Amino acid sequence: MTKTKVAIIGSGNIGTDLMIKIIRLSESLEMSVLVGIDPDSDGLALAKRMNVRTCHEGIDGLIEMPEWEEIKIIFDATSAKAHHYNWQKIQTFPDKKMIDLTPAAIGPYLVPPVNFSDNMDVSNVNMVTCGGQATIPIVAAINRIAKVHYGEIVASIASKSAGPGTRANIDEFTETTAQAIEKVGGAEKGKAIIVLNPAEPPMVMRDTVFTLSENADRDKIRESIANMVSEVQKYVPGYQLHQEVQFDEISASAPVFIEGLGLRSGLKTTVLLKVVGAGHYLPAYAGNLDIMTSAARATAERIVKTNTI
Repeated sequence: MTKTKVAIIGSGNIGTDLMIKIIRLSESLEMSVLVGIDPDSDGLALAKRMNVRTCHEGIDGLIEMPEWEEIKIIFDATSAKAHHYNWQKIQTFPDKKMIDLTPAAIGPYLVPPVNFSDNMDVSNVNMVTCGGQATIPIVAAINRIAKVHYGEIVASIASKSAGPGTRANIDEFTETTAQAIEKVGGAEKGKAIIVLNPAEPPMVMRDTVFTLSENADRDKIRESIANMVSEVQKYVPGYQLHQEVQFDEISASAPVFIEGLGLRSGLKTTVLLKVVGAGHYLPAYAGNLDIMTSAARATAERIVKTNTI
């Protein structure tokens, strides 16, 4: 099988981990170029040791390389601000597709097991955020059974796994994730909270999903959630339920007030998750970064499989 050549912009933790995943795991993607802006970065040094071409002049340098013509998919693992510039350059090449791992959200939000088929022909797709990739599948799984009025997620990650890029994008994280809970997860109203936990030793990623939905068969909701967890585990083996799904009924006589929606009653569902990283480049506790790179790789492989490039 002829592999599709890809490039990664961003030689930090996320870009480097994604590079290793593609080299070690992908049967359809070929790592062509790792791009950065610091010639002395650890990521570019590792790429050279793994016989991957490198560029330290950003997207402009990549476009000038002879490898550019054969590259079909570009992953952007930089920042929301940098992505706007990178996309301005790449969108003039109609034969290229971009997978955005920043919170820039120029393209539509994409969560592989939820809405890939709706966006397979789009030139620029956004991978939401780590919290979004972990929790939106659960919101969508519940929404398939019972209309979700409100979806709230709390993503708790090890402080050590949040680098400068993640910290610079905190505001975009909450806004992007909340919007995707609505647009992809199907909730009428979404809210996202991120917690950087300084505990030592570092804790693995923990995510809590709260939804308020119409009343429905609880066993069907459990089954839908279990099926979705299995789908995510196909590309993130360390993704798992941390406890049994919990339910509480909010009666019409004692409704809760939801900003933007007013008083609502129904079924409250609580889902507790944890994400253990694969440990390819990042430590196992950095499941927040691992789920982003894994989702991006899965998206690119599905693009190749569906022959949309």
